[in-house]
Amino acid sequence: MLFSCVCIHTYILKIIPEMSCFYFKGKSKSKQKPESAPELEGQDRPRTSGKSERPSKSLGSLPSTPKSIPDLYKEKEHTLRVFSYEELREATNGFNRLLKIGEGGFGSVYKGTVRPVNGKGQPLVVAIKKLKSKSLQGHKEWMSEIQFLGAVNHPNLVNLLGYCSDETEHGLQLLLVYEYMAKRSLDDHLFSRGLPPIPWKTRLEIILGAAQGLAHLHEGMEIKVIFRDFKSSNVLLDNNFNAKLSDFGMVREGPVGDHTHVTTRIIGTFGYAAPEYVKTGHLTIHSDIWTFGIVLYEIITGRRAVERSRPVNEQKLLDWVKGFPVDSQRFTIIVDPKLRGQYSLTSVRKVARLAEMCLIKNHKERPTMGQIISVLKDAIADCNGASSSGSKSRGSSREVKQAVR
Repeated sequence: MLFSCVCIHTYILKIIPEMSCFYFKGKSKSKQKPESAPELEGQDRPRTSGKSERPSKSLGSLPSTPKSIPDLYKEKEHTLRVFSYEELREATNGFNRLLKIGEGGFGSVYKGTVRPVNGKGQPLVVAIKKLKSKSLQGHKEWMSEIQFLGAVNHPNLVNLLGYCSDETEHGLQLLLVYEYMAKRSLDDHLFSRGLPPIPWKTRLEIILGAAQGLAHLHEGMEIKVIFRDFKSSNVLLDNNFNAKLSDFGMVREGPVGDHTHVTTRIIGTFGYAAPEYVKTGHLTIHSDIWTFGIVLYEIITGRRAVERSRPVNEQKLLDWVKGFPVDSQRFTIIVDPKLRGQYSLTSVRKVARLAEMCLIKNHKERPTMGQIISVLKDAIADCNGASSSGSKSRGSSREVKQAVR
């Protein structure tokens, strides 16, 4: 059976009760499980909880209910292109392994070329994600990406061009088609030996773009959206090193009304999850701020959040950097040696202080993405005219604290 553009909406409505990546407004808060939702490994049961102690607003002052992600998708689903399986198989030369550019837990990503929508002009280079046919969790993430990226548009979020949902002799084939990001990911440029190191200022410009993408999720939509899987490998780069967030299979709608968090089964990448999320399953936009702080330390040090190949006391990035306080003379020891001293020490220290504020255990004291963006812009400005780590003074921690509070 071929899922056409006409019936994809019906298909989405059928599967929505089984989707756990979003909190749907108007649903009962009861813990009773819907009959249509099978028990799946890794399936989380979202609950909006934790009412704040602020007094309730009067009925007359309540704003209109914001639209949910599925609501926004229904309004814009016609903008996504529906591809056939044969079309995408041809685009990748039969999913040739030489065209494989990435691989994850739920499938592989291939570079391919497709015809323009009107059939005229040069073929369009795209990235095609092919999900494993028997991955139920991957099936849910496929739907989550369609709903989310089909509903939003921002220069720092990767552009979803279309999808495929075809029944073949080998089973249901689920694919997603994205714009092609020629410079791969921030992870590749920080940690791959096959690519030249990127300068400090470029790192800041990339992480600023990522921050602007997260700010749109947290503060720029009708509802707050929690990314939940922010990491350097999910920051993709175009030809000009402009950053775009990718991999939205685990996004969640944030708490609504007087609620302070949503409760969900813990998923994500080891070494990045916020401590309060790991301990309680309570998820807020502040959980993204914690992971952002870890990535800030990654661009400073050139080390991953967790590296098992290192000595035991250096395997966890956050534990290792604690031995080199920001204002100490030993701080420069943790700065990525691949930078070869070509950075503003004022700028690097400012970013390290910002990272520390993102990593405050009390999530309510962490900065917002808007405040983070302001500090990153200041750090970029500090780079102008700086040629080496020894050419700048320490800078003031007070100015950073003032900027993020």
